[in-house]
Order: sequence, then structure tokens, then C-alpha cells
Amino acid sequence: MAKLSVARLVRLEEMRGRSKQSLRQSFRHALEGVRYVVTCERNARIHLAAALLVVALGLWLGLEPGQWAVIAVAVALVFAGEMLNTVVELTIDMIAPHQNTHAKHVKDVAAGAILVNALAAVVIGLLVLGPALLRRLGL
Repeated sequence: MAKLSVARLVRLEEMRGRSKQSLRQSFRHALEGVRYVVTCERNARIHLAAALLVVALGLWLGLEPGQWAVIAVAVALVFAGEMLNTVVELTIDMIAPHQNTHAKHVKDVAAGAILVNALAAVVIGLLVLGPALLRRLGL
């Protein structure tokens, strides 16, 4: 087992202290994370805009509760995936600030994962919204 430096031990103690925060503080930190992603990540804003359009379309189409549940899960998975992708990117930038082939592969795989997730959400959206939209348009 590697020896821990004094600085590392102090940092671990600071992290343990943070875990004793109140539930209110935990939610505040979580909301700060959501705000960071929305304000700093272009793709998160794109996903958010798409989600708002889907919600507006779903309201216009009068989706059933089960359909809303499927849409909500798809939206949540895409947005959570985008947040995890941001975590990967920030972490890689922090530990490998210079160009590095392995760091590039890590970032590319994380981005690919969110692409797969987003494409799956598009398919879900088409399956859920498509028939209702065609009926609404009389087609």
C-alpha cells in the first residue's frame, strides 16, 4: 500500500468533514453542479433545449402518464450522462493538462457514451411522440 503524505491525509480529513454537511448543503452543492453544467457546457444547453421542446410537444399532444414516464427517464438519462461526461472531461483536464493520447481516448469514449444515450433518447422520442403527432396532424 502506498504511503500517504501528510497533505493527502489532511485533504482526506477535509473530504470526510464535508460528508457531514446538512441535507440542505448537499442539495445546494448538487444544484450548483447542475448550474455549472448548464452555464458552462454547450451540449448540456442543447440537451436542455431539446428536452424543453419535447415537454412542450408532449403537452400539446396530451401524452398519457406512462408516456410521460418514458420521456422523463430518457431526458434524465441524457442530462445525467452529459453531467458525467463533464466530470470525465474536467477530471482528465485536471490530471493530464497537456495533450495525451490516453486522455484523448478517455474523453472520446465518454463523449461517445453520451452520443449513444442521446440517439437512444431520439428513438424513444420518435416512438412515444410520433404516433400521437401523426394522429394530432390527422395523418
